[in-house]
Amino acid sequence: MPSEVHIRSLETIGDREVQALSDVLIDCVEGGASVNFMLPMSRAKAETFWRYVSASVGRGERLVFVAEDRAGTIVGTVQLVLHQVENQQHRADLAKMLVHRQARRQGIGALLLAAAERGAINAGKALLVLDTASEEAERLYARQGWQRCGEIPNYALWPDGTPCTATFFFKSLGT
Repeated sequence: MPSEVHIRSLETIGDREVQALSDVLIDCVEGGASVNFMLPMSRAKAETFWRYVSASVGRGERLVFVAEDRAGTIVGTVQLVLHQVENQQHRADLAKMLVHRQARRQGIGALLLAAAERGAINAGKALLVLDTASEEAERLYARQGWQRCGEIPNYALWPDGTPCTATFFFKSLGT
């Protein structure tokens, strides 16, 4: 695990964080990540998304964790969507696990997952769920104890518009 990376929860998301998080999102989408955005990925689109996330954090509906390098640059992020319908208050959705392409394969994803899991436990959640279209991410989730529960063909689109399969995972937190 990289000792020069620090993981922290964002209690608020200011302009500096919006800019840095937008950089990571743009890099990931331009790199082909299927994370709800299509090409071209504009800065305006990324900033609008992160401002929406900021409002959601402010309402207590989600948690955002970031990985920062030694210089304080955000190189990765993950979210926990806490706000669920009435009969699913025990769970949260893990969303937008993003690591800048230049920072991958350094253990940052595992650190972000561990922080998100601790955050979920602290929020009283007993179950986490996620979906991914990345085989690399699938391997990470499996190594971290997530259980694969199936896939849906043509569930979403790659940023270039071609269909992709989503694989679903869950993790029981034992709370």
